[in-house]
Amino acid sequence: MSAKAKRLFKKLVSYSGIFFFILAAGMLWWQLREYSFSDIIHAILAIPPINLAAACIACFSGYLALSLYDYLALRYVGARISWWKWMLAGMLGFAISNNAGHAVVSGGAIRYRLYTRWRISGGDIVKMLTFSGLTFFLGCSAIVIAGYCLVPSEILDRSVGASVGINTLFIICTAAVLAYFAASIFFHKKNIKIKNIKFQIPGPRTALMQTILGATDSVLAGLVLYFCLLPFVQIPFGTYIGLFVIAQATGVFSQVPGGIGVFESIFLLALPDTVDKADIFGALLAYRIIYYLLPLVGAGGLFFIYENWLRSRMKRWLNEAKEKIPQIPAKIKNIKHRKK
Repeated sequence: MSAKAKRLFKKLVSYSGIFFFILAAGMLWWQLREYSFSDIIHAILAIPPINLAAACIACFSGYLALSLYDYLALRYVGARISWWKWMLAGMLGFAISNNAGHAVVSGGAIRYRLYTRWRISGGDIVKMLTFSGLTFFLGCSAIVIAGYCLVPSEILDRSVGASVGINTLFIICTAAVLAYFAASIFFHKKNIKIKNIKFQIPGPRTALMQTILGATDSVLAGLVLYFCLLPFVQIPFGTYIGLFVIAQATGVFSQVPGGIGVFESIFLLALPDTVDKADIFGALLAYRIIYYLLPLVGAGGLFFIYENWLRSRMKRWLNEAKEKIPQIPAKIKNIKHRKK
């Protein structure tokens, strides 16, 4: 690839972050297009305010946990930046990828745009994205394994197709977690080279931190929906979180943006037939708004504030440079005159 092509590619990747932000907003509108504004308001008003407040707190805590993915990834590549930078990149990256799907591409584009400005090399950004992806997968897999054990077998047996799919998912997740921890124990500090990038296999301590962080993120995300559902359906939290994570993991692995349709289908399939579907619709809608829309608007707003601040600072620097450049010849002349 020529130098010109590389520059063009970097520019395209950099600006694709804005494209994926717009795509995420569009996908969110697509998810809610069939409902009028009054439908949304009535569905949310049916949930007690204290439950909505608890769901919002769980959501904020969940995105704080998600931002720690970037902190852990920065430690993995040996880079150090200010705390607010990795928090902004983490929250915004996940807010976009949760809505737009294809996390490596959509969330990765915005991270590339931000981290290259903060002098993180392209190779390290690739390592960070891979590391964060493994963190998410480990956490999801650990919760799927726990959820499989917590969910009563009669719930899984209601649909043959769902039962086969969930059993297969459980086997894959168990094998993946065991393989990752085995590699971290026996091949610690060994390198895997893919093209020109060397990935160091993390140790068992780092692997454990990845698993705990990923599982914490999934539990906090589950709490958002749990607080919204609680007024309408009584379900033990252990059984619920198992169902939630299995549905969430299936939605993520399907690569459907936001897991829309996949998540709801699996989750509703497991709930009793006696439950009022209208109430469940309201709870799921509130969950979508709190966990997907609010972080996208909040983190996106911070991103555009940062972009405007950066742009105004660059303009100020350019104006200062324009004022000082004409004075340089005179200063050089004065210095030469003093030396004489």
